[in-house]
Amino acid sequence: MKTTLAFDVYGTLINPQGVLLELQNLIGDQALAFSNLWREKQLEYSFRKGLMESYQHFGICTQQALDYCDAFFNTQLTDQQKTALLSIYKVLPAFDDVITGLSRLSKEQFAVYAFSNGLQESVENLLVHAKIDQYFDGVVSVDDLKTFKPNPKVYEYFLSQTQSTAENTWLISSNNFDVLGALNSGFNTVWVNRTKKQILDPWGDQPTIIADDLSSLAELISGFKD
Repeated sequence: MKTTLAFDVYGTLINPQGVLLELQNLIGDQALAFSNLWREKQLEYSFRKGLMESYQHFGICTQQALDYCDAFFNTQLTDQQKTALLSIYKVLPAFDDVITGLSRLSKEQFAVYAFSNGLQESVENLLVHAKIDQYFDGVVSVDDLKTFKPNPKVYEYFLSQTQSTAENTWLISSNNFDVLGALNSGFNTVWVNRTKKQILDPWGDQPTIIADDLSSLAELISGFKD
């Protein structure tokens, strides 16, 4: 059985801060704080909707988080400006290290999947726009279950869709909630901490591997297996 790799998308492969330039054009110096809060609220809303069993897809969470930030910062964005920002979110760029890392992985015997809170169509479009879709064997979206990471059912669903086992699967993510969720379900994990400023939640669980970026991922996983 091939080793299966489950790549988180937003924040791991695709850079949510790709919207920053347009925000700077619209609201100036508030852009970075706005962008950071937008991402935080996007994730918070997915967690809350999952716990409430009141599912709305990730695009709705993104839109509602934008509305919250507009009210919080009193930026008074127009509907047209919000639509433009949400459109950019559909074509966000990949991080600089992604193509190098995926290219090296493609030379190894791995089954590689994108594994995301996002809608399947949205994720597929992102991968195509970032010119990295050719590196993946498929996309697994939580939308099929109508809940979000880190619900254990999501990780079980990934295994069933890819015909893999937890012991043979690696979750690769920059989001520590995702890493801890995968560890809870028995996966091997790679926590990608590009800035080295993130702090892992102090729950006692540790990632199998901590990486600075994706460029040396193939070597790290192969070395661990060996």
